[in-house]
Order: sequence, then structure tokens, then C-alpha cells
Amino acid sequence: MSLTDILARLVAVPSLPGTPNAAITDAICALLDRPGIALHRVPTPEGRWNILASIGPADRPGLMLSGHSDVVSAEGQDWGSDPFRLTVRDDRLVGRGTSDMKGFLAVMLDLVPDLLAMPLTRPVHLAISCDEEIGCQGVPHLIARLPDLIAQPLGCIVGEPSGMAPVLAHKGKRTVEVTFTGRPGHSSDPAQGVNAIYPAARLALAVEALAARLRRDGPFDPAFDPPCTTLQAGVIAGGTAVNIIPDHARLLIEARSIPDQPAEAVIADLLRDQPPEAAVHLRASYPSLRPATDPALARRLAALTGRTPIAAVSYGTEAGLFAQAGIPAVICGPGLIERAHRADEFVLTAELQEARRVLHAIVRDLCTDAAAPGPTARGRAADGPDFAFR
Repeated sequence: MSLTDILARLVAVPSLPGTPNAAITDAICALLDRPGIALHRVPTPEGRWNILASIGPADRPGLMLSGHSDVVSAEGQDWGSDPFRLTVRDDRLVGRGTSDMKGFLAVMLDLVPDLLAMPLTRPVHLAISCDEEIGCQGVPHLIARLPDLIAQPLGCIVGEPSGMAPVLAHKGKRTVEVTFTGRPGHSSDPAQGVNAIYPAARLALAVEALAARLRRDGPFDPAFDPPCTTLQAGVIAGGTAVNIIPDHARLLIEARSIPDQPAEAVIADLLRDQPPEAAVHLRASYPSLRPATDPALARRLAALTGRTPIAAVSYGTEAGLFAQAGIPAVICGPGLIERAHRADEFVLTAELQEARRVLHAIVRDLCTDAAAPGPTARGRAADGPDFAFR
């Protein structure tokens, strides 16, 4: 099966987040269930599945390649072809998830025969998560199981679409839903009820005011664009009819934070003085990613791709969660984030081939004794504490 065939098989499964994902899990595991691979299905409390596949000596520190199997919906978008059928248009491979990020998954899976044939002195782990698109909800359950399954990885490449440029940092995110409860009544005498929309509206204005203060006063991190934490009210709803005093309202708020200002602190500051009838529900949360203390992995990726590392991006990924767990993480994958979540999403065949070449080379350099010659070769022995380059 060719790399394109593998991608076509993955695209054909509409693996939407928050829905049963046995079909995409089975499709991936069918390609991984072979001698020489330790294959684990790791469940989430919601009954969905993450996957961990290890090749090589799993009791030794090694390299992790990470991607997510879920994709956003294509509903309401004007596609030129079926979004869940891979379509070839010149050198473009068009389909939902081709850039974000089934293209990277296809590269990982296509590389498996090469990995099995390599004389690995360190393991390679393929980590495939679910429910990333609804706030990285699946991968924490996979990360929690890692100590029972493998030695702590020395580094992780998260294959989000970056044009194969290593990305060193990203913002964190926290999304909360605040619900307000009032008391219904006839609108002819508003004093006889309690209008739930008004406190929701006041909170929305407080979001606007805090967002403006953050833009004006910071704190700032010039690596990001915009260089400050951002905040917005994204959804507001309430009431049932104009002649009924609304007894319910809801507001969804999102904070995207720079590393030195955790999103949970921003949200806590915003909600500190809310009335007792306001109930706060956490909808999504993941930490920011700081640049790794040891830049060796990013430096090696930059040498292999010929691309200058990107200091920081304002979107979020699972890389922050891996780093929080003590696994240094770098984002580097085929495709572009600008193509993601849009109609006629695509990845170029050449981009997939480049990603395959880069992953093959970095596994050779970091996980075998057949390191490439010269100043970028692997520097420490297989049992060394981290990746180092002479």
C-alpha cells in the first residue's frame, strides 16, 4: 500500500471529535498490528481510543512521533469534491484532514516497514490521539498511561502542519461555559422575574474590557502575534421568547495565553466577582508550549528540512501537554495551518515525501548507531540522558 493509499484510507473515515472512533482506530491498528510492534489501545472515559505503537526496545528512552486521528466537520463548507474521499488534483491531495493532520499520520504509517528494518538502539513510539479538535481531550489519558508502557521519551515531534518548519512555542488555551439561572415570568411585569440574560451580557462586556486591557497593558511576549494573551466571548444564548422573562442564559469564553500568563489565571480573574447563580463549566484546556531547554531536536529538524525554526505560533497543540509531562516537544509536520479547517483542504505529494524523508533521517540519527556523519550526528551513547549533538 502506497503512502497515498494509506492517506486515502484515513480520509475515508469521517473521524469527527466527540463521536465514536472505533472505525478510525481499527483502520490504523490494521496497519500497525504486525510482528515487532507493541500495540496498545488506550481508552478515554468517554469510550474513545488513543493508540500507542512502539518499535524497538521500549524500556529505553527514545523518540515519539505524535498525531491526532480526529478531524473537524466539513458541514456547511463549499467543497469541490467529497471531503471524505481523497481526490487528486494535479499535485494536490484534497480531503478533510489532509493537512490537519492525517497527512502526517499517513507518513508515520508508511514509515513503519522502514522502522522495523532498522537496527534501533532506541525505540520509536507512534502516539495517535483522539478528540484533539475539541481541546486536546484525548491525549491526557494516553500520557497518563505512558509510564506503565514505555520508558520516558527523550523527545516528541508533533506533526501539526507547519510547512516542515520546526515550531518552538505556542499559546495555551482555556474555554469555559458560564450559565446563568433566572426566574421566568410574563414580560408585562419584568420585576416579577429575574432576567438571566442581563448578567450574561454584563460578563460579555467584562470580557471585552479585560481583552482591551491585555492588548494595552500586556504582559507581552514579542515571539507571538498578537504578542499578548487574547480573550473573547464566542457564544451567547438565552431565553425562549420575547414575552417571557428569560430564566437561562449561557456564555462561552476563550482565553489564549502567552506562556508567562496561564490562561486559567486570566479566566479566574475574569470570573472572580460573578453572582452565585453563575455556574462555570470547563469546556477545554491545554497549556502553552515553551521552547525546550535543550534545542537539539529542533536544531536537527531545521538541519534536515533547511527551514528556519518558527519561534512561536498563536494556535495550540498537544505539544504543550507532552512538554508538561516532561517530554520535550517540537511541532513539525507537512502541510500548512492556513489550509486546515477549510473547504478543499489539501496537502502536496511533495510535502508528504519530504516529511517521510525527514522522519526517516531523524530516526536514523537519534535511534540507531548509524548516525549521519559530520557535526550534526548523534553525540551521546544510547543510554545517555538526552539527545545531544556534536
